[in-house]
Amino acid sequence: MQPSTSPSPHSSELRQAVRHLDRRRLLTFTGAAVTVALTAALPLGGTAAAAEGNSAQIGENPFTLGVASGDPLPDSVLLWTRLAPQPYESDSGLPQKRFKVRWELAHDARFTRVTRRGSVDAHPEFNHAVHVEVDGLDADRVFYYRFRVGQWISPVGRTRTAPVNGARLTELRLAAVSCQAYHDGYFTAYRHLADEDLDAVFHLGDYLYEYAVTATGGARAYTDRVLPEVFNRETLTLEDYRLRYALYKSDPDLMAAHAAHPFVVTWDDHETENNYADGTPENDVPQEEFLLRRASAYRAYWENQPLRRRQLPHGPDAQLYRRIQFGRLAQFDILDTRQYRSDQAYGDGWQVPGPDSQDPARTMTGATQERWLIDGWRASKATWNVVPQQVTFAQRKDRATADFKVSMDSWDGYAASRQRLLDGWESANRDNLLVLTGDVHVHYAFDIKKDFDNPTSKTLGTEIVTSSITSGKDGSDKPSNWDTYMQANPHLKFYNGRRGYALVTLGKDTARTDFKTVPAVTTPGAPVTTAASFITEAGNPGLTPA
Repeated sequence: MQPSTSPSPHSSELRQAVRHLDRRRLLTFTGAAVTVALTAALPLGGTAAAAEGNSAQIGENPFTLGVASGDPLPDSVLLWTRLAPQPYESDSGLPQKRFKVRWELAHDARFTRVTRRGSVDAHPEFNHAVHVEVDGLDADRVFYYRFRVGQWISPVGRTRTAPVNGARLTELRLAAVSCQAYHDGYFTAYRHLADEDLDAVFHLGDYLYEYAVTATGGARAYTDRVLPEVFNRETLTLEDYRLRYALYKSDPDLMAAHAAHPFVVTWDDHETENNYADGTPENDVPQEEFLLRRASAYRAYWENQPLRRRQLPHGPDAQLYRRIQFGRLAQFDILDTRQYRSDQAYGDGWQVPGPDSQDPARTMTGATQERWLIDGWRASKATWNVVPQQVTFAQRKDRATADFKVSMDSWDGYAASRQRLLDGWESANRDNLLVLTGDVHVHYAFDIKKDFDNPTSKTLGTEIVTSSITSGKDGSDKPSNWDTYMQANPHLKFYNGRRGYALVTLGKDTARTDFKTVPAVTTPGAPVTTAASFITEAGNPGLTPA
């Protein structure tokens, strides 16, 4: 783990909190005791836990973090904002009171045809975030939304409902994004993404990083501002994570992307801590202490993302895996490959695979999520079965010789778990498996093979790996290991090391992927180009250049 540039004052606070908890309850992951330790109790039974504030007294713009929407359903949209007149302060510039926030949903961006309106309380217990689930809407419609509090009106957001589950669509356009380390550069790719014509954006993890951000914003090298010292340390507590989300979400390019498209989000490791596995931290700290940290991270994640109430964490636990349908064209099974996984074998990193990494008892998803996924495939009536998830699914050797190594953090480190899914896919007798992946800060295009060690074996599906928004800084079109990787992995059809995102257009007969790249993120304003495009034919898995 990259060390913080400033010593953290929080370890003693966490240890003191742990002393007031029941050890057995923590270790059994009930989560209730951890929630108590977070000091921010939840409003119970829909009643207000705090006195109501006077919205007219909010003297600064409270919508500094923008607006967002997510998880579109055929009859419902989820709208999000968070009140933060002073987003870089621990209290966001608001007293510990609840504020009434009004919302509107309209058919047009000028709000001449408002279809729904209402109000919701922004509670201090949730850091004044609001999540509005608007139900009873027409399917497959575009809507515009905004919020009001006191004299202030938020930016306008655009969202949509999904088609009804049986609808026969001709096309669906989506983007896959991941890995946006603030300290590694500007979110230029998001500015371009905001201009795309999309139905949804799938964020595959590492929305924020726990690492310290210097006063000049790391590689952004600010000369026109000085970031507060509070960011120049690793995130450990609930306040740390809340403030770090404020930093990220105040970025204008990220705000533009959220306002333009509904997001479907899932986390990876850095939203909590690098390469953690279930209840096992990366570093040598007591598990109780790590679970407090995880509870804080999960709580802040929900507060700052367009997620529905059912994803609200309970202490260090949250069910983030879920299913979204877009008519009969696509079923999306969004996975969580971090919260339930076995610890990485052989101490993590790149290692020679062996009995430990190939142990059938090892799991990437946990047994319950694994059954849910395979059962979902068996019941699917969709043309395309899409699995948005975090880490590289296909085999990825680092060299073509017999002494090759693979990543213990990816599915290569959980070979039996991967094989159970591939067996489940074949037994489901469905067509058109498409895995969407982030994590590795490069673009990859893989054929998913029945036997990765036999290039002539049956192709079962395709994997599209999107590069990072910023993580890894500028990158290069052809990384130094490009020749080695292409030789060692004949099922790897494309490899590019620039920053960017992947556009995927699903049709009745084909799926097209356009890999978008920007030449630099350490300076703002770079243009976007299409590095490569590939086609997968329905019923004929495998990638061909477009």
